[in-house]
Amino acid sequence: MSAPLTARDTSQVLKDIALGVRPMRRLGDQTRADRYCGPITVESDGWVITFYIQDNTLDYCHSCVSPDGQAYRFDSFQRYGTHPVELLSTWERSQLERLLLAL
Repeated sequence: MSAPLTARDTSQVLKDIALGVRPMRRLGDQTRADRYCGPITVESDGWVITFYIQDNTLDYCHSCVSPDGQAYRFDSFQRYGTHPVELLSTWERSQLERLLLAL
């Protein structure tokens, strides 16, 4: 079993997506309305990432699985500032949110 991904590892993947370094595509059969509230799963260069959207806003990253099977899983007991989305700059977060809602 491989070591879990850290929030910082996951954050770097999210930054790459926001900067356009990694393209992403939506997985699943969500309707447009479903994407504005609830989970949305995407794939980017073999990484599978599930985000949670609340009221048209990126709330948090629920999970991130690397191509080799390492995984980050959201834990509601994480300290503030230790979540991958919180490690993004304001611009990176808004860019990622815009890209997710446009899928």
